[in-house]
Amino acid sequence: MPIISMFYGIIVRIYFYDDKQHHVPHIHAEFSGELAVFSIIDGETLSGKLPPGKARMVQAWIEIHRDELMADWDLAVKGEEVFKVEPLR
Repeated sequence: MPIISMFYGIIVRIYFYDDKQHHVPHIHAEFSGELAVFSIIDGETLSGKLPPGKARMVQAWIEIHRDELMADWDLAVKGEEVFKVEPLR
C-alpha cells in the first residue's frame, strides 16, 4: 500500500489489487489515527471519516489531481508501480 502523497498531516495511499471492496476507483486517507476512503470519481466518502476540514482538503486535492489519480488507480489494480502525486499546498 504505497503512500502517494502527504499534506497537512494527511497520508494518502492507494492499494494494489484493491478493486473488489468498493467497486469504484478510490484512495485511502489517514489523519491522526482516523481513516477514510474517498472516491476518485467524485470525492465522495465511501467509508470511514476524517475531521471535516481534513476531509474537505482531501476532496479538493482529488478534484485537482483526478487525472493523475485515475492513472495511478489503473496501475495499482494491475499491481504495477504507482507514482507520487503532488501534495495540496
